[in-house]
Amino acid sequence: MKSLYPCIWMNNDAAEAAEFYCSVFPEAKIEDSNPMVTMWSSMGEKFMLLNGGPMFKPTPSISFYSIFPDESQLQQIWDKLADGGMIMMRLDSYPWSKKYGWLQDKYGVCWQVESNVPAGEAQKYIPALMFTGEQFGRAEEAMELYTSVFPDASTGFISRYGDDAGDQAGKINHAQFFLNGQRFAAMDSSLDHKFNFTEGLSLVIPCDNQQEIDFFWEKLTEGGQESQCGWLKDKFGVSWQVVPTNLGQLLADPERGPRVVEAFMKMKKFDIATLENA
Repeated sequence: MKSLYPCIWMNNDAAEAAEFYCSVFPEAKIEDSNPMVTMWSSMGEKFMLLNGGPMFKPTPSISFYSIFPDESQLQQIWDKLADGGMIMMRLDSYPWSKKYGWLQDKYGVCWQVESNVPAGEAQKYIPALMFTGEQFGRAEEAMELYTSVFPDASTGFISRYGDDAGDQAGKINHAQFFLNGQRFAAMDSSLDHKFNFTEGLSLVIPCDNQQEIDFFWEKLTEGGQESQCGWLKDKFGVSWQVVPTNLGQLLADPERGPRVVEAFMKMKKFDIATLENA
């Protein structure tokens, strides 16, 4: 399988936002851009920005745990992201980190910047899922599902709230797990955050064949909800896109591309043969 990557729903300013992120993060570049999506990467890790309009917005329920051991570089990144954004936890020293901060940038995307590097970790951007509201207390259940579905998957570690944490006692304050060899983080929060998972930030699963698409679609829609154009919500409300690996190639064909779009707009789960024959 190819690497999973995040898709951020933008209010028709994907190209502008991608240019901004490329000015913020190290070794960042635009990978591809068209009126529908802009792809950018940093340190070889890929992000998709989708021009979806004002319907959905990212929320702090999914943030990016971003690791920069050089504190001078970390400070520069923080200052750029904070400009026009909102600080949720100020950049400072905490018991778990020499330097850490959490903010929401001007496009609504949340970043947790961190100077401590997990042992043996090369991944710079770790998607972090917060289970709150009606999903509070389900982080461990979600990790069990995800690690049972994806290949090369395991639970890294789980840290729990102590007995003195009120209604959070025993729940997860921080855990890490691996899907397809990539690190993810999860936590529970009983606080009244007034946000939860939305289509504003989804996780993309590139699939090499119809068998893979069928497998992930079946497993992740169980107890969840099918949507259009390869999108689904799992039973925790997390949005996923199950897409053919060659979708970008099909869309890039000037002659075939419009027919491919017309075909997939009629689909829920993607059918690769129909797209390739469009």
